[in-house]
Amino acid sequence: MPATPAWPPRSAPRLFVGEELALGRTVTLEGNPAHYLGKVMRVAPGDAVILCDDMTGEWACTVIEAGKRTVVVEADRHLRPREPVPDVWLCPALLKKDRFDLVLEKATELGVARIQPVLTRRCVADKLNPERARTVVTEAAEQCARTALPELTAPVSLDALLRGWPAGRALFFADELGGEPAAQAFAAHGTPAAILVGPEGGFDDRERELLRAHPAVKPITLGPRILRGETAAIAALALWMGTSGDWRGESTSALS
Repeated sequence: MPATPAWPPRSAPRLFVGEELALGRTVTLEGNPAHYLGKVMRVAPGDAVILCDDMTGEWACTVIEAGKRTVVVEADRHLRPREPVPDVWLCPALLKKDRFDLVLEKATELGVARIQPVLTRRCVADKLNPERARTVVTEAAEQCARTALPELTAPVSLDALLRGWPAGRALFFADELGGEPAAQAFAAHGTPAAILVGPEGGFDDRERELLRAHPAVKPITLGPRILRGETAAIAALALWMGTSGDWRGESTSALS
């Protein structure tokens, strides 16, 4: 007797929605999500779709209607609650568009709780398109099966970041001039934490003095080579997840 196929299938499309889901609730998808399901994935009534709402978690849904401009689905089964997120922020200096998109994508995949873009004196870019950035983050979360979206905040100057820094949260400053080995510093401190990485040209002398004078800042080194901004952000966050985050098999919930 053949085995009963798993439901929902692993190949089911996966999307985030902006409204809270509940058992039996119907959701009408429009715009890009409807286009993706209807035109790209070619869903039909009866097909499975997985939806996440960033509130209650992940739901298996069934397509009720698949029209030209809308797709209607019904939530049938709660698959997973919203995941606990390690309490680490990434504070990356703005980079050129494609490189910063990579930072947004990989930080989301790695499980960061918040992404706080920073403006420094040597930043080539000085603006961030919030809609584009949110799309990159959301698509990355869908691809890697996260049930929680990272918080994405508007860019702030380095001065403003330090003035408003919350008490009790360590700010690990990736300084190309040296500091404590990153893995050692991360393991010793734990959470809550944040990681600051610079732009293509690095931090200037004034910024470095400002950072090293701040009580929450802990200078770290990421090794003997000078890394690009996007490489430093990804490497530092991966190292943090391995020493203090959920790569250790433990869950540490993010604080607000």
